[in-house]
Amino acid sequence: QVQLVESGGGLVQPGGSLRLSCTASGITLDSYLIGWFRQAPGKEREGVSCVSIGDDRKYYDDSVKGRFIISRDNAKNTVYLQMNNLKPEDTGVYSCAAERPLTSSTMCTIYGPEYDKWGQGTQVTVSS
Repeated sequence: QVQLVESGGGLVQPGGSLRLSCTASGITLDSYLIGWFRQAPGKEREGVSCVSIGDDRKYYDDSVKGRFIISRDNAKNTVYLQMNNLKPEDTGVYSCAAERPLTSSTMCTIYGPEYDKWGQGTQVTVSS
């Protein structure tokens, strides 16, 4: 059974940092495109960042560029989202998603419907 589990969320003050983890069971993440998404109360889900196979091709939404870093640790079957200089507008439920591409050269996307495996999410609250 495939399962994605997010962890690392919490309450942090503006300007603080958190590192989210997405750990998988039942699949090997290094063969999958991975995306991070978030959903704020009353808003639609939005894509934040993604990483292609090999960890060398990454994409960031403009709202997080320069502040968030996505990375893989294949030995731990985990993908991280390091979030720095957090702002109140970063508040939301953060979820990771996985999609196995047809080829290893496929570029990741932050378009949610492209992914078919999702975690339950972890809450991130940025507030003073």
